[in-house]
Order: sequence, then structure tokens, then C-alpha cells
Amino acid sequence: MVGVLLVFGAGLLSDKSIAQENPTRFKLVSREFVDERLRRFSDDNSIREATLKAVFSEAGCAGEHLEEQPIKHEKLPNVICTLAGASQSVILVGAHYDHVLRGDGVVDNWSGAALLPSLFESLQEEPRKHTFLFVGFAAEEEGLIGSASYVRQLAPAQIANMKAMINLDSLGLGPTKVWLTHSDKDLATDLNAVANWMKLPLAAVNADQVGDDDSTPFRKLRVPTLMIHSITQETFRVLHSNRDNLSALRADDYYDSYHLIAGYLAYVDKMLD
Repeated sequence: MVGVLLVFGAGLLSDKSIAQENPTRFKLVSREFVDERLRRFSDDNSIREATLKAVFSEAGCAGEHLEEQPIKHEKLPNVICTLAGASQSVILVGAHYDHVLRGDGVVDNWSGAALLPSLFESLQEEPRKHTFLFVGFAAEEEGLIGSASYVRQLAPAQIANMKAMINLDSLGLGPTKVWLTHSDKDLATDLNAVANWMKLPLAAVNADQVGDDDSTPFRKLRVPTLMIHSITQETFRVLHSNRDNLSALRADDYYDSYHLIAGYLAYVDKMLD
């Protein structure tokens, strides 16, 4: 997550019921695998990029479905895994894999990047209406460079077909949070409905002013976005500090976030046009 000074504000999400007769279907990856993928962090961004590709491949996303997108003037690329659906409509799930020099960058943001292969694995066994793109963004900490480069390469038709961009940044410091001012109201309402249905915790905490994230370049194109994190006023100081290491992350909360996001992705695949 870009920025070290964050201004927080809590908010409430409106409720929405989910029809029990139309349940979502997804595979729940075991906590053992989710934890193991989290522990494969590195202090070297190039190793993080290579590891992300390797974990995608292990999860079943390989060959023509896994690619690197070069970024002008940057050494490291964006990593893109495609799960083809029945239509050209796209739901993009993103998380940056780079980190700052201080700390290990486990929370910010290997926690988000390491979930992308597990989320792919959760969805791949059932036919999907939308095409899902799981994107590991490079150079977020340098100013959202990877995500900005990604959107610059989109054709107008690709932008029109993108129904949602869901960004994962700094998970596991506590229960799942949504940054409402960086999120589409309908997407956030659906997330709240899924959390209630699955009996998993969710709260709204905004991190405005100096803080920013990879959803911003998409919002500027009017793509509906959802920003999911775990930061509170008490825990934001972990970011960009020597405290950002594996011991800062709460494993139960991290797995709950994975569980909620997997269920949510399966749900919005059914619900979005």
C-alpha cells in the first residue's frame, strides 16, 4: 500500500440478503496450502515475482494462461493469470507483489499477492460466466506504476468489458476490511451480504489522503472497484516498517479473508451482468 500516513474513518455497509436457493460454488483451498504460500515471501522483489509465477503454475495456471506483461522503464513485469469464462466480460483480481526496503513486506503486500493463486484454484473447477484475471502488479510502492501501466495498455473494448476490479492489499493484520471511498457501493454491499451469509467478519475502514492503492488507475477509467485490506488506526504503523514480518500477521484472520474473498468472487460471477 502506497503511503505511510493514513487517515481512517469507519463506516457501515448496508445489508443485502442472498438467495439460499442459489448458492455459490467454489473450492476451499486448505489452510495448510494458504499458509505455506504466505511463507514463501522474499526480501528480493525479483524472487517474489518468480515465486508468484511458480505458485500460479503449481495451482494449475500455466502455459498460455500465465504471462508476464512488461512495464516500460521497469525491470520487473506484471504477472497475469487468466481463468477463461463463458463470456468476454472480465473480473480482475489484483495485488501488488513488490515491497519497500524496510521490513519483509509480508503484510504489504505478499499477503495479497500470495492469495491470488489460491483464489484461482478456488474458482477453476466450476464453469464461470466471467473471465477472471488474477494480476500481480509490480512497482506499486514506486507510485502505482504496474497498475497504471496495465490500464494504459487496455483498449476501449477491454475497458468496457471490465465489470469489476477487486484489489487486495495488506491482509491479515486483523479481520477483513473494505475501503469504502475506494470502492463501488454495489460491490461493497455484495461483499457485506456474502460476509453475513458466510458468517465471516467484515468492517469498513477508509484510508484516505496520503494512502493509495492499485484500484486508483481503474477508478479513473470508471471501472467499478473494491479495495479489501485489514488495516486499522492501531495497526497501520506496521506498514513500511521493520514490524512488517510474518509475526505481525494473524493466521486465523488471514484465512478468513481468503475464505470470504473466494466466496465473494464466486457470488459476483453469478450476479454481475
